[in-house]
Amino acid sequence: MNPTSLRLLNQQLVCPQFSTPAEVVDYMGAMQAQEFRMMRWAVAMRTRKPSAKAFKRAFDSGQVIRLHLMRGTWQLVSANDYWPLLELCAPKALSTIKGWMASNKIGIPEEEVVSIREILAQTAINKGSATKDDFVEALAERDIRMDDHRLSYHIRLAEISGTLCSGELLPSKTRTVLKATYALAADKVAKPKTKPDRDETLLLLTHKYFQSRQPATFEDFVWWTGLNTSDCRKGIALMGDSIHQVKWKGRDFYLTDDCRTRGFRKGKYLLIPPYDEYLISYKSRDVVLSPEYKHKAHNNSGIFQPVIAHDGNICGNWSPFRADGQAEFFMGVHDTTLEEEWARYQRFLNK
Repeated sequence: MNPTSLRLLNQQLVCPQFSTPAEVVDYMGAMQAQEFRMMRWAVAMRTRKPSAKAFKRAFDSGQVIRLHLMRGTWQLVSANDYWPLLELCAPKALSTIKGWMASNKIGIPEEEVVSIREILAQTAINKGSATKDDFVEALAERDIRMDDHRLSYHIRLAEISGTLCSGELLPSKTRTVLKATYALAADKVAKPKTKPDRDETLLLLTHKYFQSRQPATFEDFVWWTGLNTSDCRKGIALMGDSIHQVKWKGRDFYLTDDCRTRGFRKGKYLLIPPYDEYLISYKSRDVVLSPEYKHKAHNNSGIFQPVIAHDGNICGNWSPFRADGQAEFFMGVHDTTLEEEWARYQRFLNK
């Protein structure tokens, strides 16, 4: 087994099978979405013809939704998966958020949660796509003022309750950065007629994770989902004979029967954005990232950097917002100018 080539193929980083951003997000199950500018590239680079405009169309139309979901962090999910995954992941996400509130000594009584949620929802209805500033203004009109930290928690709680989700991507005053907005979730994504079955959703999430991240370990799956280990074991059990284990360097990795094995080609460079699923999906990052250089890719506080991969192995850093990309290699000897991959990134930006 060559785990690096398999991860590249199944993560759609080489020989991508999909044409649209919505197809990619639906296939991946959920994708980390910390930064607006770079989450677009994380999705688009997994399509046949990366396009920032195509991503914006998918996002604004509600085919792709952004919210705080797994591990209390930003995720992209497809419209098809939004309500089922919210039902599955919300309890653990809520527990995580409340834990952070407690550590920051922020207490929000339930009556405040309900009253503020109603104001946020009405503002989203009025605006269609409401910014955080719109929320501040709506609260001020009711003589309610709170610091940004407390308001952020209220927005997260509204997301977890299924009240708010992402609205359209709006240009900021500088026009170079897109601004976050929020919409009424029920208006953005149609609610299912029946309550999602928990086991069916757990199976769906498990299959999508291993299908798109294989080979991956049980510990990888637990880390990524943020779910209890019992749920993760159950999800794998629900997959039955369609998943099996393979040992590699003394560790057990899971592969599915639909694992992609063909299409890998040597010499490929990839400009990978920060927080990309190629690294953040796993605890077993040493498969593609030498432990001595892990500080070049992320720190212990969960801050991830843009990295360069050569044949799937992380070997350098790059600067997405510099005119030349400013590639800096920390492993191996590289005389490439990354022209092909840099040109693909520029075409994505439509520059």
